[in-house]
Amino acid sequence: MSDTVYEIPLKRIDGQPTTLGAYRGKVLLVVNVASKCGLTPQYEGLQTLYGEKRKNGLEVLGFPANNFMGQEPGTEAEIVNFCSTNYHIDFPLFSKISVTGADKHPLYSTLTQAQPQAVGEGAMREKLAGYGIKGGEPSDVLWNFEKFLISRDGKVVERFAPDVTASDPRLVAAIDRELARH
Repeated sequence: MSDTVYEIPLKRIDGQPTTLGAYRGKVLLVVNVASKCGLTPQYEGLQTLYGEKRKNGLEVLGFPANNFMGQEPGTEAEIVNFCSTNYHIDFPLFSKISVTGADKHPLYSTLTQAQPQAVGEGAMREKLAGYGIKGGEPSDVLWNFEKFLISRDGKVVERFAPDVTASDPRLVAAIDRELARH
């Protein structure tokens, strides 16, 4: 699996083709993001985390997705404008993709197969159920801002529920552990 995550075709938010191979040797935090979600303020924490740990080898990678109640309706240009204007995001963003369902992007198929359960899972699922929103299969991405941690050698080592924030000690400890490995 270590090479496959690096070889999946992707597009940067400016439309340029790329792969995660461009980040080989870095610790990656892959996050499906949305501009009109109750969790959208997590952008601020993700940017802070990126600013603090980028020099140590962390890359935060944002993947806009419109899978959950239409909470990322914008075009790529609108998403870039929103992120830069409201949150001063300078971590890499990619073109909008689907993270669940029949049209799930191959990257997210790989991520969810490698880590079918999320740390912190439960509270968010219960909260959504309270609004009448049912999650799919337990291995499916539950909502916006779910986080996947990929080691320097391309292994998907951990997954975090959407409501696990960038400053959560469980996430920070996992990132620091991976950054310490060379």
